[in-house]
Parts: sequence; C-alpha cells; structure tokens
Amino acid sequence: MVAETDYLTSGQIHFTGLGSGTDFDTMINKLVELESQHITRLQTWKQSWQDKITAFQELNTAMLNLESTLKGMDSLQEFFIKTTDTTDSTVLTASASSSAQVGTHSIEINQLAQNHVLVSKNSFASEDTIINNTGGDETLTYTYNGENVTLTIPDGTSLSTLVNLINNDPNNPGIRASILKKSDNTYHLQLKGLDLGSNYSITISSGPSSFDSDASSSIDNSDFFETQSAQNSQIKVDGFPSDGTWIERSSNTLDDVITGLTLNLKDTGTVQLTVSNDTSAIKEQIVTFVDQVNSILSIIREQTKVDNSTGEGSLLTGNYGLQIIQQKIKDILSSKGIGFDRNSDTYTVLASIGITTDANESSPTLGQLLLDESKLDEALSNDPQAVAEIFSADYVPTSSSSDFRYYSHISGITQGGVYTVSYTVSGGVITSATIDGKTASISNNILTATEGDAKGLAIQVDNLTDGTYSGTLRLKYGKILELRDSLDELTDSDTGPLNVLEDNYNEIIEDIDEKIAWEQKRIERYESDLRDRFARLEELLGYYNQLDTQLSSQIKSLGSGSSS
Repeated sequence: MVAETDYLTSGQIHFTGLGSGTDFDTMINKLVELESQHITRLQTWKQSWQDKITAFQELNTAMLNLESTLKGMDSLQEFFIKTTDTTDSTVLTASASSSAQVGTHSIEINQLAQNHVLVSKNSFASEDTIINNTGGDETLTYTYNGENVTLTIPDGTSLSTLVNLINNDPNNPGIRASILKKSDNTYHLQLKGLDLGSNYSITISSGPSSFDSDASSSIDNSDFFETQSAQNSQIKVDGFPSDGTWIERSSNTLDDVITGLTLNLKDTGTVQLTVSNDTSAIKEQIVTFVDQVNSILSIIREQTKVDNSTGEGSLLTGNYGLQIIQQKIKDILSSKGIGFDRNSDTYTVLASIGITTDANESSPTLGQLLLDESKLDEALSNDPQAVAEIFSADYVPTSSSSDFRYYSHISGITQGGVYTVSYTVSGGVITSATIDGKTASISNNILTATEGDAKGLAIQVDNLTDGTYSGTLRLKYGKILELRDSLDELTDSDTGPLNVLEDNYNEIIEDIDEKIAWEQKRIERYESDLRDRFARLEELLGYYNQLDTQLSSQIKSLGSGSSS
C-alpha cells in the first residue's frame, strides 16, 4: 500500500501531492527560483567584470605585439636601411649599416686571404700503414699562431692514428689533419691551418722519420708540399693606397675599411660598389608602425565607444586605465621629438612627414593615425636621414659648440633631451663644470653628469684655453624608442594600469564569488525550511482528510441506521 504522504527521497523532502492533492513541489521550486534571482544578478555582475578583464587582456596583448615590433626597429642601424650593389657579385658583395655614406666606390681585390695547407711529399700504401716502426717513440713538433706543440708518436702508430692524435690533441692551437687519397696505394697526410691570414702559418721542426722525403734525417716544411700559402687579403679602395702597397686584412670579410660597410671578398678583380638609401624598406617600416599603432587605437575606441543614438556606452567607456593609455600614445605621437630642435633638425614631429591624427568626428577611423604617402615620399626623397632620426634616433648627439662634444652615455640611465653645458678653465685645467645646471664630475677633460636626467652623460672638452664656456648638447631620442619605453611601462606586470586594474577586478570577482556562495547556502536553507513547513502542512492536511473521511463514514452509517 502506498502511503498518502510520501515526502522523503535521498535525504530531501519531496512531495507527490497524494495527501492533499496540492502540487507543493512546483510551488516550492517556483519560490526558490524567485529567491534565487539575486544569485543570477550576482552572476551577471561577475560576468561583466570578467568581460572587462578579457578586454584588458586583448588590449595588453596588442600592446605587447607593438612593443615587440618596435624593438626590431628602435635604432638607426635597424631602421635606416641602406642597400648595396656591385658590378660583379662573383668578385664582391657588401652590406651597409645606417652610418654608410651614399655613393660609389671602386674596389680592387689583388688577393684573397687564405689559410696555410701542407701535404706530405712521401705517400703511404694505405690509411693503416704504420708511420712509426722504429721500436720507440717519435715526435711531431710544429708551431702555429705563435704556439709550439710537441706531440708524442708511439711505436706502431698508423697514418690514420696520427691524424686522430693531431686532431684530438688538447694543445692543438688550430690545425686540422686529414688523409688525401691520390690513387690506389697512394695516401698523403694533409695539415691545414683553420685560420686565414699571413700570421697563421704552420712551421714543422720534427716528425716521424717516415715523412723524410730527402734523406736528410730531419723533418721540416721541406718534406711537405705547400699547396696553399698563408696570406692576407689585399685591396685598394678608390685607388688607395697609391704607393704600391695594399690594404691588408687576415679575413675576406672586411668591416673596418669603409665606415658602415662590410665587404665580402669573393675573387680577385675590380668592381664598382654603390651604396643607396633603401627608401622602400624604410617606408615599409613606417607603414608597419602606423598600422600597428592604429590597431591599438582601434581596440581602445571599440572598447570605449558610445552609441550616439542611444547614448549607451561600451564595456569600458570612461575606464581610466584606457584613458591613460590612449592619452599617453597621443602625447607621444603628436609632440616634438625628444632632443630635437626646430631650428636645426629638418623634421621634429611626425606631422611634418605626413603622419597625422584623424580628427573627423564622423570618420570611422576617428583618433587613428593617417598617413599621407605623397608627403612621406617627399620627405624620404628630401632627407631620409632626418626621417629615420625622428623615428629611431638612439641618443644621436649634437653639440651647439666647437668647445666640447659628446663622449658617452649610460643606456637606460641617461635620458634623451637638451642639456646646457658650462665649464671654466684656469691654467689649462677645468676648475668647475655643470651639466643641466647641476655640478658635473671632472676627470682630465671629461665632464660627467652625476644626477638628474643627464646622469651618466659624459662630455669631452676640446677647448682648454682659460675662460668660461657654455653651450648645449642634444641627445635625440626617436618616437619609436619613446613609444617602446612607454609601452614597456604600460604593460608592466606589476605597475601597468591594465594589470593593476585586472588585479582589482579579480578581487571584486572573488568578493562576488563569496556573495554567490553565501547566497547559495542561504537558498539551500530557505528551500529546506520550505520543504519542512510544507511537509508539516501536507501531514496536517492528510490528517484532516482522514478525519473528514471518518466523519463522512460515520454520518453515512447514522443515516443508514435510522432508515431501518
């Protein structure tokens, strides 16, 4: 028999409605659902903070990508690309840095640098031929690169073992031994210097007697063919030197002959080498710069835009973190370059080379950079060096006085800028000096800033005539470097505004999670209490239902008795 009230299932009260016919289960579920609306609101609130964090992460990733791109062009060496061309690339190729001068050079190559190669005059029947069968040890003694080496050759050593002894000798200063097979039963020992240049020759002073080619009882270089001599490369540049000598180097890669050029010598002969500004490559980097900056500005605009028709803001409208980033980027892109002078430098702002900000309120690219390519092309044609500097000048120095000049700076400490320099000379000695209005240290004729933005800046004094002198020294710092530094600060994992806000938002989410957990427990208690109360009501209704049934039965019985 099924009980009229079934209210306990898996530890929780459950109603079937059998007692009273009322669906209390549905009533309780609806009451719990209504009471749970606050949890739903909390979860919606939590999701909004999570969405903001996701938006921060999207923007932060874009800024890190931009920073990475900027690091690949944050020096004149990387940004100011120059190209080279030669009339015969089989004779000479070359590469140019930003310091190379545009123009043409005549390069005459008289000889290439070579390493020293010796081959034994005596041959051996096989690689396993014994080269020491004297019954005792012999020695191989040679000199290379100023180092004397004596190697013991034990009795019974074969030609191939000798090669291994030479190559595996920990005192080997840089020669390589190998075996050359001329024909069947004809094997020779080859000794090769690993370095190019006339200073790297192999000099043999003793060796196994089996290498004696002239029965002289002594082993030296005369017992070897010199198949290649140790020699320097020899070149002339634009006819220099003209005294019958040559520019010599112990390499075929010469990077210290012409400023900014690396020459790769391939063969003897005379070629014309032309150095040009690669304005197409420079322009491509500028386009990349503009596009990636615009990707940041576009993300910020999308995350903060306001719907003009409804006045409804976006997810991060008014967020101060994004306002800081947006304003910082705008300030850098619109301001004069650090250390630049309008009277001395061709270009001091990005607008002067065709990069401006879209200020059209109805434009879909409002706030983003606009690139006037015709104006940029004109600037690149007019003064590509100046264009490169406004972007990537990395502490490029300029002195307003012939009395002193830039000497050095400390990267990461010294700031770009314009610094006033003043010093006094008495008796041919500098007696006092200031840089940027602050006392500078003096060491002979070198002045060094010890504080402020100029800290670490060293200046060389050339005029030591008694008197007082002053002027300015500018350290130019390009927009790419300025923006790179700013992005590094803005994306810092500890102090960057987005990361600080993300930490704050995560704390808010943790607080909401605690509220949700508390609410869930409260709802559980509320549901349990409801089920207890309705269970008692169901039980009471069941009791009254039984009582009603009994009374109805008794009344019916009374009626039946009176009629009989």
